[in-house]
Amino acid sequence: MPTPPWSFLVALALAPLAHAQSGPSFSCDPAPESTVEKLICKDAPLAALDRKLADVYKAASAKAEGAAASTLTEMQRGWIKGRNDCWKNADVAACVTRSYQMRIAELQAGFRLIEPTGNARYDCPGSPPAEATATYFATDPPTAVVSFQDATQTMFAMPSGSGARYATANSQLWEHQGVAMIRWKAAKRELRCPKKP
Repeated sequence: MPTPPWSFLVALALAPLAHAQSGPSFSCDPAPESTVEKLICKDAPLAALDRKLADVYKAASAKAEGAAASTLTEMQRGWIKGRNDCWKNADVAACVTRSYQMRIAELQAGFRLIEPTGNARYDCPGSPPAEATATYFATDPPTAVVSFQDATQTMFAMPSGSGARYATANSQLWEHQGVAMIRWKAAKRELRCPKKP
């Protein structure tokens, strides 16, 4: 019986590894209990997003120290729970995709895993006046890490008729023609904050 070609033997040896790399970062055997995790095991694009997040989370963990490391772990657990709640959504796959994209972008920007594309400072009214800063990242979706009133939030780019608008569930920075309208956390009014030169 002729010996199989060397290339065939190499391909055969690497087949299990290639198969493992095509799945998510978590085990699919036995099948997970979560409906969403079962979907990720069967869906190659979602599995690829899960592997990407695992790499990004590992890089973020390497930078997190002390309390930041504990907070990162807790937030990741909360994110997993939120991702798994996508089974309630009409389009489960779209919800899971969006959840991964936003978490990856949040970690990349929050832990400076990629270089920023720009920075800005804004003078906000108050007694005394306060400064807001924004650092922008070309993540997917684009993000802005905004610091104001001794707190920092990662905001995501949102559609706008004009200017650049970034928001979270309860905060917003919308810059247009050199002025940022900032709504911070539970504040009912927006602050008009001119951009510093």
